[in-house]
Amino acid sequence: MEETITLKEIAQIVKKRLGLIISLTIGAAIISGIFTYFFITPIYRANSQFLVNQNQSTSTVELNEIRTNVELINTYSVIIRSNRILNEVVDELQLTITAGALAEKISVSNEGGSQVVTVTATDPDPAMAVDLANVTVEVFQDQIDELMNVDNVNILNPAVLPANPSPVSPNLTMNIAIAFVLGGMVGVGLAFLLEYLDTTVKTEDDVERIVGLPVIGIISKVKDSDLINPHQQALTRTGRERGATFDGQTKKTS
Repeated sequence: MEETITLKEIAQIVKKRLGLIISLTIGAAIISGIFTYFFITPIYRANSQFLVNQNQSTSTVELNEIRTNVELINTYSVIIRSNRILNEVVDELQLTITAGALAEKISVSNEGGSQVVTVTATDPDPAMAVDLANVTVEVFQDQIDELMNVDNVNILNPAVLPANPSPVSPNLTMNIAIAFVLGGMVGVGLAFLLEYLDTTVKTEDDVERIVGLPVIGIISKVKDSDLINPHQQALTRTGRERGATFDGQTKKTS
């Protein structure tokens, strides 16, 4: 027979294990914040832009030349991250990594089909990220004439080091929010799991559900103090009051 659970029962389970759910939620958020802040290395980003545009001796620019420059950007994106360019960057900056490892730190993008190309470099050191972006563009500009016999790369916006650089990762707020949500989900799931594994009988409803018979009587838990009849309780209380009065009078007489 398939068992169903009502919204009321769900609310009761959540209320019963609310302390566990809150503890797991807050604990997960705190652990995520501590781990993110103290144990994850921050990564900084720097952008350097160059313009792909053939040097013109006249003031007119043909549409075909612009279209050709835009189409060349896809080729330039591959060349920038090639060993030919990155090996020279490694040598110039005296890096201790290979060109392949450097390629993982360099990305090239072109937005909206424009002639502006953005070279992005990432590194744990913000100053190194700026150097990587600028030197990569400079080396590319020097090598492109020899590689493709063209001179249409002009540096537009070199990367600069801000006064107070901020890392792009990790995102402390997002990590805490994600851990908060996951902690809540785990807490709710654990609450229902514990409730499922708990097979003890606690209420009349549990008896009716398990046995399948109605409950015809309940034996309440009786304390020892409840076994004394009211008359004896009154006599005991009166004796205690008289004893207290007698004690008070004796102290005053002495």
